[in-house]
Amino acid sequence: MPPLIYEKKNGIAYLTLNRPEAHNAIDPEMILELAAAWEDYRDDNSMRCAILTGAGEKTFCSGADLAKLIPLYSGAKKPESDADKKVHSDLTLGQRALLREFELHKPIIAAVNGDAIAGGFEFLYATDIRVASENARFGLQEVKWAIFPMGGSSVRLPQQMPYARAMEILLTGELMSAAEAHKYGFLNRVVPASQVMEEAEKFASILAKNGPLAISAIKKAVLSNIGLTLSQGLANELEHALPVFMSEDVKEGPRAFKEKREPKYKGR
Repeated sequence: MPPLIYEKKNGIAYLTLNRPEAHNAIDPEMILELAAAWEDYRDDNSMRCAILTGAGEKTFCSGADLAKLIPLYSGAKKPESDADKKVHSDLTLGQRALLREFELHKPIIAAVNGDAIAGGFEFLYATDIRVASENARFGLQEVKWAIFPMGGSSVRLPQQMPYARAMEILLTGELMSAAEAHKYGFLNRVVPASQVMEEAEKFASILAKNGPLAISAIKKAVLSNIGLTLSQGLANELEHALPVFMSEDVKEGPRAFKEKREPKYKGR
């Protein structure tokens, strides 16, 4: 059984973490397949949106496999399999796989079907729209095991949640419910478990119909504006917006609106 199921349907890429027997923990094989899948999604112009989810009903992702991946990174375990050797020799693979440092300006929707803990929680920082089941829990338990949460938590979590709440999550290692995560704006929707994928696909169908150049430019502008002053951000916005206004798509959108039909965007 592959550790990742990667499918493409109607302009939507589906990435399903597929180790339910191990709580969808990330091992070296999954690292390799995730890195390849994200690159393929980035480069395939026919793909307009991605949905990231986990197999099974209880866990979205429990983070790095404490038996297979963490010891490999810490040096406590020597590389054995081909996947071990590749991941050990190229640390950027893990960065790409978990979207910690990977330039991707297409939208990603998280369909959180269960617990998102440690690296599984950090994985969500790079997603744009998040739908979770009512029973899902979220948190960073690394400090309980004397581990630094290196998936971008000290940078991204305080950007995506109020400071005091982010620090509580980081320093206590305690979990929060889906209702709490929604309250603090970390989630877009909380729905019954049976409706998670349906709700995620509703978002995906909307995004897949929108102008791809506009979506890409908006995401790129938002990400690159973080940390800039107001004047710098406004200048940066223009740099990303003006090329969109010079595209064929920006002519097609208003034309389709006027003719009362669905636009046919070409991404150019």
